[in-house]
Amino acid sequence: MDAVRGHLDGLVLAVLAAGPAHGYGLIDLLRERSGGFFELPEGSVYPALHRLERSGLIESSWSAEEGRRRRVYALTARGRRAVDERRREWRSFSAAVNAIFGEGTR
Repeated sequence: MDAVRGHLDGLVLAVLAAGPAHGYGLIDLLRERSGGFFELPEGSVYPALHRLERSGLIESSWSAEEGRRRRVYALTARGRRAVDERRREWRSFSAAVNAIFGEGTR
């Protein structure tokens, strides 16, 4: 989905800010929290998770859930700072876009 390009890492960080999640659970949370708008394939989300882990923004560990081993991802302290910064950037950006596209403009 083109609308996600450039924002996926920030969206993943924002979801993980609420707590650790495994890959499939993260995909479900992105779909649920977006009201079904973000229906993302594994092929998009897992590379983002690996990229964020390599950059030190998230960490992973194995857990056994319902008899299955799953890799669980969580924010690091650096990741928490990054998600706060991305939220600030997004608010500024969206306010500027709203000023242009907002009501009363032609």
